[in-house]
Amino acid sequence: MEKITKETLIGQVLDADPGTAAFFLEMGMHCLGCPSARNESIEMACSVHGVDADELVDKLNAFMGK
Repeated sequence: MEKITKETLIGQVLDADPGTAAFFLEMGMHCLGCPSARNESIEMACSVHGVDADELVDKLNAFMGK
């Protein structure tokens, strides 16, 4: 997977590395198995959950070595 951006879909991130689920669960996103959630961008999910999208993207890229 290329570097993650705010536009990256959550499903793409989870498929690339299931270990990233912990970051989404940490922000209160407990609906990861829902088809709607998998097709949301990181930016959309962060907006709904009151999380800084840039911060989450940085954490995800660091975790995945990007």
